[in-house]
Parts: sequence; C-alpha cells; structure tokens
Amino acid sequence: MKQQKHYIFLQKQILLMMGLSLIPGLVYVVFGWIFNVIFPALIWYGILIVISWYGWKLYQEFASNKMDEVHLARWYKKLTWFMYVIFSSWTVIFILYVGYDEDHLHYIAIFTQLGASVVASALLISDRKLFVPILFLLMLPLTLYFTLIGLWYGYVLALFSMVFLAILLYASSNTNKLLEDNYFQAQHDALTGLFNRRYFTEYMESLNERLLENDKTASICLIDLDHFKMINDSLGHDIGDKLLIDVSKRIELYVKNTHVLARLGGDEFILVSKRLSNKEADVYEGYAFAETLLNVMREPYVIEGHTLHITVSIGVYQLDPRSLFATNFIKEVDIAMYEAKSQGRDGVVVFNKDIEEKVERHLDIEQKLHIALKEHKLKVYYQPQFDLDEILVGCESLLRWHDDDLGVVNPNEFIVIAEKTGLILDIGNYVLKETFKTINSWNKKGKILKSFSINVSIRQLLHEPFVEKVAYLLMTYLPNKEPKQKIYFEITEHVFAEDINKVVAIMNRLKEMGISFSIDDFGTGYSSLSYLKILPIDEVKIDKSFIGDLSESRNNQKMIRAIIGIAKNFDLTIVAEGVETFEQITFLNMIDCDVYQGFYFDKALSKDIFEKKYIL
Repeated sequence: MKQQKHYIFLQKQILLMMGLSLIPGLVYVVFGWIFNVIFPALIWYGILIVISWYGWKLYQEFASNKMDEVHLARWYKKLTWFMYVIFSSWTVIFILYVGYDEDHLHYIAIFTQLGASVVASALLISDRKLFVPILFLLMLPLTLYFTLIGLWYGYVLALFSMVFLAILLYASSNTNKLLEDNYFQAQHDALTGLFNRRYFTEYMESLNERLLENDKTASICLIDLDHFKMINDSLGHDIGDKLLIDVSKRIELYVKNTHVLARLGGDEFILVSKRLSNKEADVYEGYAFAETLLNVMREPYVIEGHTLHITVSIGVYQLDPRSLFATNFIKEVDIAMYEAKSQGRDGVVVFNKDIEEKVERHLDIEQKLHIALKEHKLKVYYQPQFDLDEILVGCESLLRWHDDDLGVVNPNEFIVIAEKTGLILDIGNYVLKETFKTINSWNKKGKILKSFSINVSIRQLLHEPFVEKVAYLLMTYLPNKEPKQKIYFEITEHVFAEDINKVVAIMNRLKEMGISFSIDDFGTGYSSLSYLKILPIDEVKIDKSFIGDLSESRNNQKMIRAIIGIAKNFDLTIVAEGVETFEQITFLNMIDCDVYQGFYFDKALSKDIFEKKYIL
C-alpha cells in the first residue's frame, strides 16, 4: 500500500503537468499557423485540453483523508493513465513536427522531447512505476528517429540518446531508492520492520476523517506482552529482541492484509482494521478477532534453543469519530489493555461504556490534578504509628485531595494517573517538602517522633535530581537531626522490576545522608528473599490485605508469621498497616510485630488536628 504523502505529492504534479503542457503547447499551435500545419496542431491541442480537463477532475477528486485504501488505489490507477497519456501527447507532437526539417521544426521537436524526458524524471521521481515506462515512451521514438536518418551522425545521436536515457534512469532510480529508504526508516520500526508510532498516528488521523465522512467505525487492538521484562532480564536483550521479531511476524501472518499493524514501542503492538463497518457488527468481530489472536500468540516460541511460552493482554476499541475520544484513541485502547492486565492478564477487554466513564473520570482527574497541585489543594495528612505499648512512635505522610466537583478523590486513583503523566515528580517533591517542614516544626515544639514515613515512587527515586533534592531538604529543615529520629522512604515492590543495581546505588547514597528505607505492601508483588539481601532495607510493612482477613484466613496468619520471621532474620523493623480490631492487635503482639498503624488507633489527620491531638 502506497503512503498518504506519496499520493499527495503525485496530486501536486497533476497541476504542474497541466501547466507544462498547455502553455508550451500554445507555441506549437503558433508554429503550426506559421508553417501551415495548423489543423493537426489544433487537433493535438484540443486533445491536450481534454486530457488536462480530465487531470483537473482527477486533482479535485483526490482527498487523502477521506479516501480508503480501495478508493486511493482506484484514484492512483486513474492518475497512472493520465500521466501515460499526457506524456504520450508529447511523443505525438514530436512525430508530427519532426518531419518538417525544411522549416527546422525538427529541432524544436527534438528539444521538446528531451525536455519532456527531463520533466518526467524530475516530477515522477517518487514513483518508479511511472517514470520508467514514460522515459522509454519519450526517448525510444527519439532514438528511432536518429537511427532512420541513415547517416553516421544519426547513429551517433541515437547512441547518445540511449546513453542519455540510461543516465536519466540511473539518476532517477537512485534518487527514488534514497527517497524510499528515508521514508521507510521514518515510518517503520527498525527492529521489526513494522510501521512505527509516527506512521500509525498519521494513518489514524486520515482514517478518523474517513469514518466521519462515511459514518462507519473500525476496530483497534492494542497488544502487550505479559512479563516481557522478565525475559529480557533472565535471557538477555538479544533473546528479547528476537522474540519481538518472531511475535511481529506471527501477528503479521495472522492479520495478513486485513489490518494495518504497527509497533508502538517496547513490547506494545497496535493494529486497526482496514475494512470499515457499522458499529454493532464490528464490536463482536473485533472481540472474536482478538480472541483468536490471543490463542495464536500462546503457541510456544523457540529461540536459540529456548522454548518460550508467553501470554498477551489485548485491549479492543471501536473507533467512533463522533465520540469524545476519537482523536485520543491510543489512550482508550491502552486503558482497555491495562484493564485486561488488571483482570489477571492473558485476556481480551473491549473498551465499553463502563470503561468509557472511567476514562472520562481519568481525563477529568488528570486535568484537575495539575490545577490542584498549583493551587495547593493537595493536602498532606499524617497517620500515627504506635508500638507494642500503644505509645506514639511515628507517623506516615499521606496525600489527600478534595475537589469541588469530584469530591474526595482516592489516592489509589489519582496517584496512578500522576505516575502515568509524570506529575508524580512534582507531587512527590511537594509531599517531601511539606513533611520535612512538619518534622522541623514539631521538633522545635519539643515533640520528637522516632520515625516519619514518606511514600516515594520509583519514578521519583530514579529521577536524576532526586538525591540532591533530598540533601537540600535535610540541610534546610533538619540540619541537626536527632540521631534516633528516622526518616523512612517507603518504596513499593515494583522497585524490584527496575534496574536493581541502579536502585541500590541511589539508595546507598541516600543512606549515607541518614535516610532509611521501608518496603511498602510487602508480600503482594515481586517479593524475593534475594532482594531483601541486596537492597539496603531497614523496615517492611505488612500489607493490610493480609491483616484484614486474619480472623478468617489461617493462610494469612501463616503468611504474616513467615514475613515477620524472615524480617527478624534480616534485623528489619516490622510495621503492620490497616490494623482495625483488638483481635488483630492480639495476634500481631503474639508474633512480635514492632509497629502498628490503622483505624484501630486513628485515621490520617491534617497537620493541625494531629498537632492538637498528639503534639501540643
């Protein structure tokens, strides 16, 4: 399939060819009148006008953003014949005038034929299918004419004309190859050879207009490999790259010519159906197509002696140009794909009305979050932590947000959005600064808590200026920090999925400044004993999901016993979060938990209320 820019370029050549034909053609009419060949010249020029009129209609017919592949192919076929015919008309006038050597018109005919050949090689350089046959169409009659002269110089000129034709073909072909190579590199993924994000975005812009014009819809699938990073980490990036190539070939073989397929980057692939259809039918077809593709992808891959079994998560979205999200399609299908991941991966999720409402809220939160941060509507709250004797020993900084329109927005909801948009860096810096100011304020009032816990995202931790930012805050607000007062940076187990050596290096730099580290939600994600040995951790927090079902789940009791046993062996402090009942306290006391946090004691409080209750 030829690309949109190729068609647009050729469309512009129509007007040029009309101008380069009609204006010089008048000269032939004048010469025809002067040298008494006016009747053939007028007939020829009349035909040229008809051809140009057809070219003008062809020019107006073109609308790349509203024509599907079938219509574009049909238009291109018409354009091909137009170019063949209009250049042939110059061969006709050459044959007509070249015989008038007594009036020296043959010189003009020869020069015009050579000029037309140069024009063809220049204007049609983007399309080999056009310039190669047209150059032969123009130059071979000239060569034949020179040969028929029957004198020695005629044979020389014939030879020279063939050399000139070869040069034109060589130069045009090389330039055409260079253009195609550059365009291919700009529009295709270097690893897999599939279309890249740039091309796919441009294609979708034109597709959206065609859908709106025809009141149709198309089905989009976003494919993401599950746990691909584990393959890269365990087998190396070379194996990972070869797997991506095999995956791309398998998808390409499955979709054949029914879809436009692209690699967005990493292990994400996206495809959209070429066939436009009504919305009701395509919803089911899109889901069925994705389900079959899911099974195709599950088949094992054999790469350099490794047999790999992978699963994928697929999001399906029906592109409706009248919807709110018509120009934001990647975000919607991306959300559907992540919905598949949240449901356990290895599945297909269709972007539906419920998810659409979720997206609307997502976009609303994303927009309002920027304003909330700027206008200081995000508030840092503090939840107290107690020891075995229920004595206050510390607190955790927690972010709270109340919006006039959205109401109270759960941190689990807006923090995820902040992570995806990058706003988490500004939010994280805000929380850090506010917490350090609070520590400084309470220390001055004589209430020195043993510990403060601050949540730090992995993006924040790996951000280049983060260590310097912490150093500045320590120097500004805690120049004489109490030796027994610990500041914990809480990181989640997602840190284990990152470059562990880089993470350890950053953590050690912060440890040298006096910062301690805690693993939040321990036991719910990527936990590994080897990480506890590698990472400079001082504390683990038992996830509240284990605490909440203590009385009903013996497995949870066993899990907590195991976690505490492991943590004690590594000399780590254990914090239980989400403590709500006396029975939970009793069990945790029995197995030697160190610190408690939850509604049994108190909820997260604003700074002022916390001070009145625990500081003053």
